[in-house]
Amino acid sequence: MKRYRIGEISRLSGLTLRTIRYYGELGLLSEARSKGGQRYYTDEDLVYLKRIIELKSLGFSLEEIEKIIRLRSEDKSGNKRRTELLTQYRSKLSQDIERMKSLQSHIDELNWHIKQLEGAEDGFKSCPGSLCVSCEHKTKCIFFREA
Repeated sequence: MKRYRIGEISRLSGLTLRTIRYYGELGLLSEARSKGGQRYYTDEDLVYLKRIIELKSLGFSLEEIEKIIRLRSEDKSGNKRRTELLTQYRSKLSQDIERMKSLQSHIDELNWHIKQLEGAEDGFKSCPGSLCVSCEHKTKCIFFREA
């Protein structure tokens, strides 16, 4: 198995030396030491660093990542980590779908306000008037009044 010094693993992962040391302190990354006390890392460590980078890019906190990585001591097969990752991915996906729905609702609201202001005869001071009767948003419009 190939061994990398901290500078090499930094270059290969794109992470700073400080970040790699920090991940080691958190227990996210195991580090071995040579007889002279020099830190070195393996191909497996590089995979773990890339996994951490990937999970962070997907919105995982270091605490969530640590929980997943710590499962390696409980289950050498990796099945617990796989199951936990699937659970976390599904949870993140659900959260993102909800955020996307909320954002789409916000976009629709802004578009409606743009149309409303573009249709108003005297701009900001009044309701668009005749447009209100046929407006698809009249049930939520604070300006709409039944005639």
